[in-house]
Amino acid sequence: MNRRRAIALIGGAAATAGLAAPALSQNRKITVGALRFTSHSGSFIAFERGYFSDAGLDVELKFFQAAQPMAVAIASGSIDYAVTAVSGGLISLAQKGAVKVIGGALTEEPGIDGQKIIASDVAFKAGVTSPKMLDGKVFGMSTAGSSFHYMGSKIASAEGVSLKFKPLQKVGAIIGALKSGQIDAWSIVPHIAKPLARSGAAHIIGNVSDYLPNYQITTVFTSARNAAEEKAMTRNFLSGFSKGVADYNATMIERTGGEDGVSEMVRLIHKYVYANRPLEKAAPSIINGTMRLNEGAALNVTSIQDQLKWFQSEALVDADITMDTLVDSSYVKTIHA
Repeated sequence: MNRRRAIALIGGAAATAGLAAPALSQNRKITVGALRFTSHSGSFIAFERGYFSDAGLDVELKFFQAAQPMAVAIASGSIDYAVTAVSGGLISLAQKGAVKVIGGALTEEPGIDGQKIIASDVAFKAGVTSPKMLDGKVFGMSTAGSSFHYMGSKIASAEGVSLKFKPLQKVGAIIGALKSGQIDAWSIVPHIAKPLARSGAAHIIGNVSDYLPNYQITTVFTSARNAAEEKAMTRNFLSGFSKGVADYNATMIERTGGEDGVSEMVRLIHKYVYANRPLEKAAPSIINGTMRLNEGAALNVTSIQDQLKWFQSEALVDADITMDTLVDSSYVKTIHA
């Protein structure tokens, strides 16, 4: 066992110390949903380094292009666990008793480069050089009630401007619309924002963290049935996932393995993120996407409460939905910030 592997194992053990000790499954087959984003690296690392296997789980990764379809897939039983942003669809499915948020995955953190607010080149040249210049502009989102919708609305409210939202279903379609000038602005993780800015197709005009500090961007969720009836399997999943998260943070944020450790981690992530590009071209974007993942899958319930209130204020979900309907807080540490 080399030094980097030892550090990774120690980090993983520390991160999961706060989780209840799982009763290991016996090669239990499960399917885990993911997007091809660096923010989903906890799942990729746990899969590649055998942390899911060590927890008794035989994992298949299934990839999606937006958050809402993952929520539907959890509800239908076609996948067992997933990492994605809170959306109106997810909340509505929770109200129907189909899904539960059980942990946190990615959070805006002071001092860590986070999600960017970007303007198209056309809009930037027309004077949209900061979020306060967005009045009357078109903001891209996947669907109404998506995290993009939430972020754009909170930014607009803080700046006292009005936005027109354009639903484009998929991240790839939003990028295409930004490049062609069909939309004026968008907010997205740095591994997508920075390459767009370098190419000249877009310009970074602000940071989401300036408007939503401690924003719980993505969550870990599962079916209500798994949360209530498959507690051992759920703890096993969170145990393996949390070890992957700990490896990612130790390597990419704390740099415990030095540049060699970063290079090794980038090679692993490259199997899933920008896999269609040569490694040397993909590596800068993967590194640019580094944001701290939630250790031990800890969940910022204050942020989730704010998101729920926003969805309700926009009449995107029913007003009587409670946090208990959406969240099962029994599995991980909760954060109030």
